[in-house]
Amino acid sequence: MKVKALGLAIALGLTSASQALAGFYVQNGNLYEGNGSQFVMRGVNHAHTWYKSQLTNSLQGIASYNANTVRVVLSNGHRWTYNSASEVANIIQQAKDNNLIAVLEVHDTTGYGEDSAASTLASAVDYWIAIKDQLIGQEDYVIINIGNEPFGNNVSASQWVNEHNTAISRLRNAGFTHTLMVDAPNWGQDWQNIMRDNASSVFNADPQQNIVFSVHMYEVYGSYSAVNNYMAAFDSANLPLVIGEFASTHKGSNVDEAAIMERAQAYQMGYLGWSWSGNDASTADLDIVNNWNNSSLSSWGNTLIHGSNGISSTSTLASIYTGSTGGGNGGYPTCSSSAADPDGDGWGWENNQSCIVDTSSSNNQATHANNGYPYCSSSSVDPDGDGWGWENSSSCVVRGSSADS
Repeated sequence: MKVKALGLAIALGLTSASQALAGFYVQNGNLYEGNGSQFVMRGVNHAHTWYKSQLTNSLQGIASYNANTVRVVLSNGHRWTYNSASEVANIIQQAKDNNLIAVLEVHDTTGYGEDSAASTLASAVDYWIAIKDQLIGQEDYVIINIGNEPFGNNVSASQWVNEHNTAISRLRNAGFTHTLMVDAPNWGQDWQNIMRDNASSVFNADPQQNIVFSVHMYEVYGSYSAVNNYMAAFDSANLPLVIGEFASTHKGSNVDEAAIMERAQAYQMGYLGWSWSGNDASTADLDIVNNWNNSSLSSWGNTLIHGSNGISSTSTLASIYTGSTGGGNGGYPTCSSSAADPDGDGWGWENNQSCIVDTSSSNNQATHANNGYPYCSSSSVDPDGDGWGWENSSSCVVRGSSADS
């Protein structure tokens, strides 16, 4: 199969260096770069559409703290000033200049169905299609977050599922192969668990199965159990989850930011703090830096950047910037299924590139124990034999030990 795959690549006029154009993809509940390197988002939201003059300064500041991702607020013109195709191209280039992956989102959809000023998810798709010439070819550097918090409260599960399925189908039919990010309803917080319980339906409806789900964790997630239970559900379902927004407080209510960062690290899920600067008086405590000063971290910013499981200690730059390759397989990703290798030679073809079939039984085992902690890679990280180890800056459980219950 490898020979066939490479032959196809040559027929398409591709070189090994340009195979990265396959871009990000999802496999076994994780997000990967085109070369097979797992990518875990560690970053910040930037409210670009309201503060256009702050783009360069903000991206430089975000990058200076070792973030690997920036989520950028855009407008399709329905509620705020339209961000043009050339403007988006500039955002992407500046993100690349700062070694950041750009998650681009249309903010006008926020709270649709409850906020009369919000636009539809369909209008967000119209926007992406209108500027697609600036997005096609950027699959290694850009993830498209279709619409921010596209439904308020009291939305039905069928509406959330059906409108996202339609949006995804339209984008795929328009030629988008990017990883697409889908936000939860209930203003992003999913307190009705509509996204949690129906994510698999949306994921499986995408012909590319290249969807990442995003929950916004604010006051609904004020306890460790609330945080862990939600993340554990996605981990058990083998579906990729990102905490697309969170902070330490929200309009006077507590948010368990420590649990969010610790659990995200344990599950190897991405997180993106809200937001760099510019929040209004009622949410000023959500500013990560004070008054757009990159050298002046707020209390929340210091926690996000320098706290336990914070960005500075857990973020790894995308390999597209560092030149590293995916682990273990000589840079080739692992096939999601042996079905990608019909002739049984160990080489498959999916996501527009060669992959290696993993025939080990461990490939089908759970990655986390029932208590939510990841399994240790080796019992050697548990010198006292109590079943608990320490690796990758996090506690882990030795598979089959007394702690594995």
